Amino acid sequence: MSSSDTSQAIINITNLRLRTFIGFNQEEKEKQQDVVINAEIHYPASKLCLSDSVDDALNYKDITKKVIKHVEQGRFLLLEKLVSDVLLICHEHPWVSYARVKIDKPHALRFADSVSLSLEFQA
Repeated sequence: MSSSDTSQAIINITNLRLRTFIGFNQEEKEKQQDVVINAEIHYPASKLCLSDSVDDALNYKDITKKVIKHVEQGRFLLLEKLVSDVLLICHEHPWVSYARVKIDKPHALRFADSVSLSLEFQA
Protein backbone atom coordinates (compact mmCIF):
# COMPACT_ATOMS: atom_id res chain seq x y z
CA MET A 1 0.00 0.00 0.00
CA SER A 2 1.22 3.45 -0.77
CA SER A 3 1.20 6.30 1.72
CA SER A 4 -1.43 8.03 -0.42
CA ASP A 5 -3.87 5.18 0.20
CA THR A 6 -7.09 6.43 1.80
CA SER A 7 -8.23 3.05 3.08
CA GLN A 8 -8.98 2.96 6.78
CA ALA A 9 -8.20 0.27 9.30
CA ILE A 10 -10.94 0.08 11.91
CA ILE A 11 -10.53 -1.19 15.46
CA ASN A 12 -13.75 -2.05 17.30
CA ILE A 13 -13.82 -2.54 21.05
CA THR A 14 -17.14 -4.22 21.73
CA ASN A 15 -19.07 -4.42 24.99
CA LEU A 16 -16.27 -3.63 27.43
CA ARG A 17 -18.08 -4.10 30.74
CA LEU A 18 -16.75 -2.06 33.65
CA ARG A 19 -17.95 -0.67 36.97
CA THR A 20 -17.61 2.92 38.10
CA PHE A 21 -19.19 5.62 40.21
CA ILE A 22 -21.53 7.51 37.91
CA GLY A 23 -24.41 9.79 38.73
CA PHE A 24 -25.31 12.59 41.08
CA ASN A 25 -27.92 10.91 43.30
CA GLN A 26 -26.61 9.91 46.74
CA GLU A 27 -26.99 6.18 46.02
CA GLU A 28 -25.07 6.58 42.74
CA LYS A 29 -22.23 8.33 44.57
CA GLU A 30 -21.94 5.47 47.08
CA LYS A 31 -22.35 2.39 44.87
CA GLN A 32 -20.55 1.52 41.66
CA GLN A 33 -22.68 0.85 38.58
CA ASP A 34 -22.15 -1.15 35.44
CA VAL A 35 -21.29 0.62 32.21
CA VAL A 36 -20.87 -0.97 28.78
CA ILE A 37 -18.37 0.71 26.44
CA ASN A 38 -18.20 0.39 22.67
CA ALA A 39 -15.54 2.20 20.68
CA GLU A 40 -14.67 2.45 17.02
CA ILE A 41 -11.24 3.79 16.08
CA HIS A 42 -10.11 4.51 12.50
CA TYR A 43 -6.58 5.03 11.27
CA PRO A 44 -4.94 4.96 7.84
CA ALA A 45 -4.48 1.45 6.49
CA SER A 46 -1.01 2.53 5.32
CA LYS A 47 -0.06 2.35 9.01
CA LEU A 48 -1.05 -1.31 9.16
CA CYS A 49 1.37 -3.77 10.59
CA LEU A 50 2.37 -5.21 7.21
CA SER A 51 5.79 -6.11 8.52
CA ASP A 52 4.25 -7.89 11.54
CA SER A 53 6.03 -5.38 13.77
CA VAL A 54 4.37 -4.28 17.01
CA ASP A 55 5.93 -0.83 16.60
CA ASP A 56 3.99 -0.34 13.36
CA ALA A 57 0.59 -1.14 14.87
CA LEU A 58 -1.95 0.96 16.73
CA ASN A 59 -2.07 -1.01 19.97
CA TYR A 60 -5.69 -1.55 20.97
CA LYS A 61 -4.60 -3.31 24.17
CA ASP A 62 -2.85 -0.13 25.38
CA ILE A 63 -5.95 1.94 24.57
CA THR A 64 -8.20 -0.51 26.39
CA LYS A 65 -5.95 -0.57 29.48
CA LYS A 66 -6.06 3.25 29.67
CA VAL A 67 -9.85 3.22 29.35
CA ILE A 68 -10.22 0.58 32.06
CA LYS A 69 -7.96 2.44 34.47
CA HIS A 70 -9.69 5.78 33.88
CA VAL A 71 -13.20 4.39 34.21
CA GLU A 72 -12.61 2.14 37.21
CA GLN A 73 -10.65 4.75 39.16
CA GLY A 74 -12.92 7.66 38.27
CA ARG A 75 -16.04 9.27 39.67
CA PHE A 76 -18.41 10.91 37.22
CA LEU A 77 -21.54 12.96 37.75
CA LEU A 78 -22.60 12.85 34.11
CA LEU A 79 -22.55 10.18 31.42
CA GLU A 80 -21.50 12.94 29.02
CA LYS A 81 -18.25 13.50 30.94
CA LEU A 82 -17.45 9.80 31.03
CA VAL A 83 -18.04 9.41 27.28
CA SER A 84 -15.98 12.52 26.53
CA ASP A 85 -13.05 11.24 28.61
CA VAL A 86 -13.08 7.82 26.93
CA LEU A 87 -13.27 9.48 23.51
CA LEU A 88 -10.18 11.55 24.34
CA ILE A 89 -8.29 8.38 25.26
CA CYS A 90 -9.37 6.73 21.99
CA HIS A 91 -8.19 9.56 19.77
CA GLU A 92 -5.02 10.64 21.57
CA HIS A 93 -2.79 8.60 19.22
CA PRO A 94 -1.66 10.79 16.27
CA TRP A 95 -2.69 8.18 13.67
CA VAL A 96 -6.36 8.25 14.67
CA SER A 97 -8.50 9.96 12.05
CA TYR A 98 -11.91 9.13 13.54
CA ALA A 99 -13.22 7.73 16.80
CA ARG A 100 -16.69 7.06 18.12
CA VAL A 101 -17.55 6.04 21.65
CA LYS A 102 -20.91 4.85 22.95
CA ILE A 103 -21.43 4.08 26.61
CA ASP A 104 -24.51 2.39 27.99
CA LYS A 105 -25.64 2.73 31.57
CA PRO A 106 -27.81 -0.37 32.09
CA HIS A 107 -30.83 -0.10 34.36
CA ALA A 108 -30.66 3.71 34.49
CA LEU A 109 -34.38 3.88 33.73
CA ARG A 110 -36.94 1.54 35.23
CA PHE A 111 -38.55 0.39 31.98
CA ALA A 112 -35.52 0.56 29.67
CA ASP A 113 -32.63 -1.83 29.16
CA SER A 114 -30.19 1.06 29.32
CA VAL A 115 -29.51 4.70 28.60
CA SER A 116 -26.60 5.45 26.28
CA LEU A 117 -24.68 8.40 24.95
CA SER A 118 -22.41 8.58 21.90
CA LEU A 119 -19.74 11.08 20.88
CA GLU A 120 -17.52 11.25 17.81
CA PHE A 121 -14.15 12.76 16.92
CA GLN A 122 -12.95 13.41 13.39
CA ALA A 123 -9.53 14.81 12.51
